[in-house]
Amino acid sequence: QVQLVESGGGLVQAGGSLRLSCVASGLTFSGYSMGWFRQAAGKERSFVAAISRRGGSTYYADSVKGRFTISRDNAKNTLYLQMNSLKAEDTAVYSCAAVNLIGSNWYNAFAAWGQGTLVTVSS
Repeated sequence: QVQLVESGGGLVQAGGSLRLSCVASGLTFSGYSMGWFRQAAGKERSFVAAISRRGGSTYYADSVKGRFTISRDNAKNTLYLQMNSLKAEDTAVYSCAAVNLIGSNWYNAFAAWGQGTLVTVSS
């Protein structure tokens, strides 16, 4: 059973930084591309960033490009998201997932999501 546990969210002022972590179990972590998604209140979940199995390639939504950095440590089964220059519109619940790229879109490779971690950016 795949389990994903996100942490690192919190309340931060606009312009500040946070680092999110996601610890994965129940899957061969290094065998999957991994990604971050977010869901703001009243909105659909959207793609934020993805990273290839060995970390050699990264992909970002236009809205976070240049501000967020995704990384992974396969020895620790852990995925990270460094978020800098945060804006009020980054406020959301952030979730990680093993991902597949289908066409030009990233999708969760498994049905379940972790509980997510809430990021609140005050303006």
